[in-house]
Amino acid sequence: MKILMEAISYDKFKWQICGDLNVIALLLGLKQGFTKHCCIICEWDSRARSLHYSRIYWPARKSLELGIMNVENQPLVEPSIIFLPSMHLKVGLMKHFVQAMNQEEAAFTYL
Repeated sequence: MKILMEAISYDKFKWQICGDLNVIALLLGLKQGFTKHCCIICEWDSRARSLHYSRIYWPARKSLELGIMNVENQPLVEPSIIFLPSMHLKVGLMKHFVQAMNQEEAAFTYL
């Protein structure tokens, strides 16, 4: 990814970035795959299953220091210039909404 960023002269143009969550995590230097703190915005713990739908507030990610909260490499871009992919977020929210619906009701059969 670093070679690609150099090839397109990212340092010169400083474009804003919107992409897949995995690509954004890669640009921010986060570990790939099933990691404990995989969120690019907060310190969400993916392995704390009991807290996923009950805990409302997760603390914001304060820094991208190597070795802390699954940061594996130096970030290639600043987090402030990244736009979150709205389509992926909407699809994910709808998936959880449908999973939470009662499957015996008419609204579920309508979908």
